[in-house]
Amino acid sequence: MRTTKMFIIFGVGLALELATQVANADFTFGSAVVLPDPINVPGRGSADLTMTADGLEVFFVSIDRPGEYGGGDIWCCRRESLDDDWGPATNLGPKVNTSACESTPSISADGLELYFSDTSPLGAPNRPGGFGGGDIWVTRRASRTDAWAVPINLGSRINTSSMETYPDISYDGLSLYYSGGDLWVTTRPTKDDSWGAPIRVSGAVNTGAWEGFPNISPDERALLFYSNRPGGHGGMDIYISIRSGLSDPWAAPVNLGPGINTPFYDISPSFSPDGSVLYFSRGDSPGWGGSFHICQAAIEPLVDFNGDEIVDIKDLVMLIEKWGQSEPSVDIGPMPWGDGIVDVQDLEVLMSYWQQEVEDPTLVAHWKLDETAGLVANNSAGDKHGTVNGNPVWLPASGKIDGALQLDGDGDYVSTPFILNPAEGNFSVFAWVKGGAPGQVVLSQIGGANWLCSHPSNGKLMTSLSPPAGRFPPQPLVSESIITDGLWHRIGFVWDNSYRILYVDDIVAARDSAPQQNLAGSNSGLHIGAGKALEADSFWSGLIDDVRIYNRAVTP
Repeated sequence: MRTTKMFIIFGVGLALELATQVANADFTFGSAVVLPDPINVPGRGSADLTMTADGLEVFFVSIDRPGEYGGGDIWCCRRESLDDDWGPATNLGPKVNTSACESTPSISADGLELYFSDTSPLGAPNRPGGFGGGDIWVTRRASRTDAWAVPINLGSRINTSSMETYPDISYDGLSLYYSGGDLWVTTRPTKDDSWGAPIRVSGAVNTGAWEGFPNISPDERALLFYSNRPGGHGGMDIYISIRSGLSDPWAAPVNLGPGINTPFYDISPSFSPDGSVLYFSRGDSPGWGGSFHICQAAIEPLVDFNGDEIVDIKDLVMLIEKWGQSEPSVDIGPMPWGDGIVDVQDLEVLMSYWQQEVEDPTLVAHWKLDETAGLVANNSAGDKHGTVNGNPVWLPASGKIDGALQLDGDGDYVSTPFILNPAEGNFSVFAWVKGGAPGQVVLSQIGGANWLCSHPSNGKLMTSLSPPAGRFPPQPLVSESIITDGLWHRIGFVWDNSYRILYVDDIVAARDSAPQQNLAGSNSGLHIGAGKALEADSFWSGLIDDVRIYNRAVTP
């Protein structure tokens, strides 16, 4: 069984929403794992990993490692195949490493050019012959078995008396990204030409804060970097920005979320050559003074499009329906962020997961309501369990999926802790219901809005989730589908950051006719089976089963 564990969701709108539309496709990150020796060893630590395109050599910086020349040196590990462990760490030697701090290496795809800087946040000296403040250098070798030549300063077109650092060479070798407070890029027509005048990276990437360590994906459509901009998790955080095409501006960067970012310094992000792994460095204390270790986290596409935890014909049909279109929700190939078109590459990725059960990291709450007794409704997607109030009856064999909870419409409900804020990004809610009466509520947010309820006059599914009150009063979204007819119905609400959508039995029952700006927010817990203020006529009289909440827009 193949599973994916969230660290982001990401997306463009991620509150670990990282798994929500971070790029053209939805994807998420696995748990962060510290790489073993010989890459990480005791001491001030290791950072700044970069890998050749074939995945057989890694270069990184290490401080306080036996055999260093001082200040911080660049080291290399090799392996014979992708299935082998890394061999011993080798210092690049005195031509490259000096008593200065040689850091932030970036290896070219062919492994013959190594760019680095001599900038240290710990106050180590710079290499002789620079322009001051810290410069970018390049060393070359004739073949993968030859020694590295004496490094060359990239010159005054790129280096100044200020600090230039964090170089990253593109896969084709024709673009060089780096940081000088902001992120910059310089280009050249061919590898034999000189670098052109640098320009600031376009779009919404640069701010008044610090942006460092850019890492460009092989297709140059995804850009990682770290920053101390406001709104992070503390210290330095890692962000990602996406652009649709090489001539398009970069989209607003998305924080990779608390699974990757911590209150300390999370820095030096880079992609593996195939885009399946994120490498980064994590500090163990505030600031630059502690130890750093290089970590890795798997990058997995979200192939379970409809959120039922198995990749099957339903997901295949959804992909085929969008064939030839630019549809982010099913654009998963090449892994992990897609290429802007749904085609055979997306089909290949989907089929590699065929008939596999997957854990959906965007499923932030799942109350199966299969208990046989007690006052706790377990949340199988986390630790935010519900508390049973009143005298509802557990029916372990009478649900739509295994058991269900029977409520009598007179004070029976389940209360839960806070799950998500509707104002912070896209999300989805689904539940099975049977019975009920007009005006009764299936799911609400305490003091906020009734998320799923029946219309008070006719029992049709509706939601009171709406934009904040403004010039015009908020309007509910009402469907034409009656849900209080005594039959089982799977009801759902989806917010995709533009439209409210209601589902009945996995069919669209209502949708906004025009885009909405956002939804009113709330940081309160939920009521299952009662209204937001426990109004007497809001208590559900019937069965509720399998309540799910996702922090992405799910198409059932």
